[in-house]
Amino acid sequence: MGRDLLTDLLDRNDEHVASPGADALADQRDGQRPPVVSVCCSDSRVSQEGMWAVERPGFLFTAGNIGNRVSDRVDGERVLAGSVAYPLVYTGTNALAIVGHTGCGAVGAALSAVRTGDLPEDPGVRADVAELVPIVESGLDALAGDSGAGGLDGDGASVRNRLVEYNVHEQVALAREIEPAADADVYGFVYDFHGAYGSRDGTVYLVNADGERDPDALRERVGPAHADHVDTLL
Repeated sequence: MGRDLLTDLLDRNDEHVASPGADALADQRDGQRPPVVSVCCSDSRVSQEGMWAVERPGFLFTAGNIGNRVSDRVDGERVLAGSVAYPLVYTGTNALAIVGHTGCGAVGAALSAVRTGDLPEDPGVRADVAELVPIVESGLDALAGDSGAGGLDGDGASVRNRLVEYNVHEQVALAREIEPAADADVYGFVYDFHGAYGSRDGTVYLVNADGERDPDALRERVGPAHADHVDTLL
């Protein structure tokens, strides 16, 4: 099985080398100036290059972790994660896309931890999920007091997906408070493949743009052609 997987990886790289995208690498050897850095959950079902149809190098600077978090703690201070800060500081990138996804396991684990008090056993996973616990706690409080948006009614999946969107809003707000993302355009999206927002699997839904969350305002911002990419569960 191990050899089969290894040869599969090499076969896939051969396909990459033969692709037009690899041909474009010659123009990228002296540096990069990607217009956007995308922070997404590290989930095998959620391809950052795939969701934005990126076929050539140089457009998208990708960063990923469980829970699509934008910050770390350094010497006790909350800072922008290095993989997010790097393109904003050093490559002229001026837009940050934060992408959560329906059915997020990290948000689900944080929700379970809030309800049971038990965090995952693996120390690395436990540390990452622990970062999401305060967000889930505040999200549950917000949902409990928001009967107009469905509150905490419905099944566990619907609550988790609302918390996924809540986490995106929190990450956008956090990024906008920390240099250098404070000077960038910061967009919040949810990638849907559970039919939570609509019927088209793989659609990204804009839920936040520079702190603006009102769907009507967001639809006006993206225009009629992309109005169906705006929705909210909150």
